[in-house]
Amino acid sequence: MNTLIIAEKPSVALRIASALGGGNQEKKQASARVNYYEIREKKGTTYVAAAVGHLFTIRQKDKSRGYPVLEVEWAPSHTVSQASAFTKGYLDALVSISKGCQLFVNACDYDIEGTVIGTNIIKFLNQGSFEGRAKRMKFSTTTTEDLLAAYSSLTSLDINNFYAGEARHMLDWLWGINLSRALTNALVGRSFSRSLSIGRVQGPALAILSRHESAIEKFVPKPFWRLIANIGGVEFSSTRGDIFDRAVAEQAHLKAKKAARSGTVDGVEAVERKVNPYPPFDLTSLQLESSRALHMDPSRTLAVAQSLYERSYISYPRTSSQKLPPSLGLPRIISDIAKNPVYERLAKKLIQRKSYSPKEGAKSDEAHPSIFPTGVRPAELSAEEARLYDIITKRFLSVFAEPATVVRMKVTVDFAGEKYSANGARVANPGWLEFYDYTKVEERELPPMSRGDRVAASAMEMKQMETQPPKRYSKATMIAELEKRNLGTKATRASIVDTLFKRNYIEGSSIRVTKFGMSVYEALENNCKMIVDEATTRRLEEDMEGISKGSRSEAEVIEEGKNMLLEALKAFDEHKLQIAEAMRKGLYESETVLGRCPKDGGNLVIRRSRAGKFFAACANYPKCTNTYSLPQKARIVPTGETCEHCKTPIIKVFRSGRKPFQMDLDPNCVTKKDWQNRGAAEDTAEKDVATQAAPRPPSPKASDEETRVIEKKATGKRQPKIPRGAKAAKVAAKPKKRKHSKTEGDGA
Repeated sequence: MNTLIIAEKPSVALRIASALGGGNQEKKQASARVNYYEIREKKGTTYVAAAVGHLFTIRQKDKSRGYPVLEVEWAPSHTVSQASAFTKGYLDALVSISKGCQLFVNACDYDIEGTVIGTNIIKFLNQGSFEGRAKRMKFSTTTTEDLLAAYSSLTSLDINNFYAGEARHMLDWLWGINLSRALTNALVGRSFSRSLSIGRVQGPALAILSRHESAIEKFVPKPFWRLIANIGGVEFSSTRGDIFDRAVAEQAHLKAKKAARSGTVDGVEAVERKVNPYPPFDLTSLQLESSRALHMDPSRTLAVAQSLYERSYISYPRTSSQKLPPSLGLPRIISDIAKNPVYERLAKKLIQRKSYSPKEGAKSDEAHPSIFPTGVRPAELSAEEARLYDIITKRFLSVFAEPATVVRMKVTVDFAGEKYSANGARVANPGWLEFYDYTKVEERELPPMSRGDRVAASAMEMKQMETQPPKRYSKATMIAELEKRNLGTKATRASIVDTLFKRNYIEGSSIRVTKFGMSVYEALENNCKMIVDEATTRRLEEDMEGISKGSRSEAEVIEEGKNMLLEALKAFDEHKLQIAEAMRKGLYESETVLGRCPKDGGNLVIRRSRAGKFFAACANYPKCTNTYSLPQKARIVPTGETCEHCKTPIIKVFRSGRKPFQMDLDPNCVTKKDWQNRGAAEDTAEKDVATQAAPRPPSPKASDEETRVIEKKATGKRQPKIPRGAKAAKVAAKPKKRKHSKTEGDGA
């Protein structure tokens, strides 16, 4: 019997083939870029081949560009997107190999995404019917031992996970495409240079950040006073805490100040406490910790962890578990880690004490344990990989170490009835802190004192302070917040936050919602709340979990999701004018205004064509179609000045490696007559701007062909032609004669 094993990536296919073949596997070439492996045995031939992630994707069945779109289907990715053209070779290879196979094994990552990837391929190879011909291979590491064990205990396909994953893909696609088209359609009638999107999880995520932003903006700081006494070089604070009444603070301060030379030690406490280690990493806690300790972006953390997993150095990273079951062979892993000189001393301490019982966390995952090092010694790691491997390994070792012992101290001093106290800390036994040096107990020594001692304060202060607004989310803490609210999945939360950045809804490492992002949220919150309501998304998440558990059917969950979507779109359409107006206002306020348009006095703002080229356009488009080209790959800053000759705004242009320069926007202005005589190395960009006519913004309802003609003027490159009929071609040939209706101008 011939068997085809399908891995999620080429690197994992090589691991599987090496493990099963024991050196007898033969590398074959399906094409110039696609390899697979062949293991010949008496009972038959085993083929190991790879996908490259999703070889199939969702697309709508018809070709309409409006909404609602409700009918979708799976299709080979290379037929849907040019960017996925490279996947064709991998699919062709699988088709060719499969012709002589009787058994198909899904060896993609054991999670819902991996299940969808592998099962879709097996369905395609078997014309949709694969009952009795398919198995699932489950492993949490790509070590030889685990791969051999996984192959010797193949299970039936986790078909419920496939149905749950399929439902998620379909609903995410349907909600994303329909809501994004609705948003974009609402702004018809204005040249819009940004990509608009909203989705099933993206909407609630934007809502969380926007409400937090509003809380920060509305926050009114309140003054308070903190009383401080300096005793023996240590600051003692009044036990009254923060005092919000100035008169009370002043009275208490004066009373204590008069007795500053005659304080009495009122109490001395020292309590020894055991501090347990942090639990082993799940994905979210790894992303949080690497952000804090390594300053690594959460998306990058996942990518680097995936690389370490594929090379057999750590276990599967997309896990929600904080458990390390004994079945992993924990003593063997620690023994293998001890062979690495970097961790030899720490690992041997555990071996000597026979410390093999980990301190686990509460979170669990049915598919995988927590993230742990496999014991395979890493080689040729990048700097990022080395740092992430180090933090994972030290965290793993630390959970087997004994608790740390910390002595917490508190001294209280009485100044005429006003009491001041200071807290100290001392590590008596480092325990696990010695293993995990990415965290420390802040030690603070207090002056040696005993109850009844007389002490004096060298200074008494009354510090005025203010309450602080809520702390902003970082990308990592936002991912943790989404997990806390059961929004999205462990594998998608980072990309959801990334999308909000890409859409210019949020900005900054301490996340700030942009004016435009806030306008999108407010427009939806006030007019179509269902789109940003996390209860809607959470309900669908629970339904999809029900599919995995077998308590809900895929068909009924998809139907329910479609009905909820239609309900949201109905509310959207009923309030489309209000939504459009709110977004216009946010867009206007967030645009970079270069100055006044010399034709109608409107604002000239920076826009971007579909080809990615920036240009200046009148904000009163389509009533005014005046545009100007701008230097590309440069930072444009308005100067507030206007050229006395052409009356266009003067801007300042900043480019890396060049001196900044100023210019007006009119390419035919007399100020540019001597530009052709300048040195080519210095003014190539300026000459390009001077000689290039800017495009007028494309009409929102113009055909694709018209848009491509217009963008050719801006970029010098004609976009791929998509035939749209004789009428579209005629419009494209004479774009300047196109008239705009009032409806288009109003954005209705």
